[in-house]
Amino acid sequence: MTATTLRPRARAARGDGGLAGAGTLLKMWLRRDRVMVPSWLYLLTALVASTVYSFKNGYDTPASLEGFARGINGNPSMRALYGPVLNGHTAAGVSAWRVGTTGAALTAVMCVLLVVRHTRAEEETGRLELVGAAAVGRRAPLTAALAAAVTAAATAAALAAIVMLLFGLPAAGSVAFGLSWFGAGLVFAGVAAVTAQLGETSRLANGLAFGVLAAAYLVRGVADAGSAHWLSWLSPIGWAQRVRPHAGEQWAVLLLSLLAFAVLAAAAYALAGRRDLGAGIISPSAGPARAAASLRGPLSLAWRLQRGTLLGWSTAFLVYGLAIGGVADGVGDLVNGSDAVLDDIREMGGQQDLADAFLATAMGLMALFASAFTVQGVLRMRAEESGGRLEPVLAAAVGRTRWAAANLAVTVAGTAVLLGLSGLAVGLVHGARTHDLGGQLPRQLGAALVQLPAVWVVAAVTALVFGLLPRATAAGWGVLAACLLLGQVGPLLKLPQAVMDVSPFTHTPKLPGGGFGVLPVAALTAVAVAVAAAALLGFRRRDIG
Repeated sequence: MTATTLRPRARAARGDGGLAGAGTLLKMWLRRDRVMVPSWLYLLTALVASTVYSFKNGYDTPASLEGFARGINGNPSMRALYGPVLNGHTAAGVSAWRVGTTGAALTAVMCVLLVVRHTRAEEETGRLELVGAAAVGRRAPLTAALAAAVTAAATAAALAAIVMLLFGLPAAGSVAFGLSWFGAGLVFAGVAAVTAQLGETSRLANGLAFGVLAAAYLVRGVADAGSAHWLSWLSPIGWAQRVRPHAGEQWAVLLLSLLAFAVLAAAAYALAGRRDLGAGIISPSAGPARAAASLRGPLSLAWRLQRGTLLGWSTAFLVYGLAIGGVADGVGDLVNGSDAVLDDIREMGGQQDLADAFLATAMGLMALFASAFTVQGVLRMRAEESGGRLEPVLAAAVGRTRWAAANLAVTVAGTAVLLGLSGLAVGLVHGARTHDLGGQLPRQLGAALVQLPAVWVVAAVTALVFGLLPRATAAGWGVLAACLLLGQVGPLLKLPQAVMDVSPFTHTPKLPGGGFGVLPVAALTAVAVAVAAAALLGFRRRDIG
């Protein structure tokens, strides 16, 4: 196509308010997200369904629910994690408490990833410059990215409300619950739109947005754990809670999310008009002319690329471990109104002692979260390849296997750091509360680290997809979602053991409290090593790009 034919199209794009081509981009990106978004929707829907099912079947009287709510509201650690129970009389109110803030935060994460993926990441790889050479307006990519995120958040909200309605919960509260998630997604889609203009790389844009999300969750936690409840008005996650689904709905609070989204989107459009394509408002500083001795190999490069991500994950694991350690000793008081819930905790934890069963279940959740870090690490390898940065590295004296093994090694070591930190945090707090610090610290650390082989299996399977079918690397999120369903929902739904055995986390020892077996740990490690070796072999033999 000649420049003469392109100029009229460019003028048409400018005459359309810079939005020409936004619809086409939206269709293309929704197609591109056909694996990622359904995985997120599946996770969020399963979270709501399993929670409502658990509370409706575990607490059969208002008195048992009220006892549970009193225990939660009297525990600062639980209030910091999930907020206070605003309506402890019904299963609907308690269900909304349990997944309200968590689901709002997860919806926000989904929207941040989508917006940055379709804006800054597209600029970083150079694809957006090629798209902009045709009849595409300057504002079209950002508009399409926001539309994709809003569509995903709206779908998640609708599915959450529908699930609650199918379980027979009140319609007004169910709709308010879904809208509270939607509001959080809106706000952080706007936050990501702004950070995509500020940062010159997708990594920086995501880091800034997730920093805002972490601060919002922390402010909400401080407000709920202490007496300064007004602080939650400063947090978009707090706004989702103050909608009060199934607890006397406050619909006007949703206007705060709409207003914040409008302001942030306007700011993002203004910033986009003030910068060059591919550049960021925050310009990175020039590095030294020669790399330091510590940055002259693939292992040190992989560490440099992942250290910021690891620091953020480490902070989250440390805080989560401290909270779980503070709750474990009083878990019996929290659920003493329901024998069914006590039985579920013991079944999921694998032993009769309630505190140990609760901690074993929490360690399993931490392992699943650590698996998300591994999937993200392998996806970073794919991003290096698709972004064109891998070929120059391999053109030097760096072999394919060495590069891939270095990145996998940093990712695998990072999971050990994450689980180790969470185990130490649980052991410190739980040991101090039970006056058994010397016994609980190594006990909880061992319970966390024994989860590593299962996490490594997830990393190896994702790496195998990257090595054989690189375009399908995002399927690693689907592997993780399946493990989450089998591990956390499977025992409650009484799934056949043969089905649950598909998940590697089913085979890890149920520690603390359960028996430790060398065979399952060794078998999982061997599987992880064998699959990782196959992944490296596949990567070595296939074409780059």
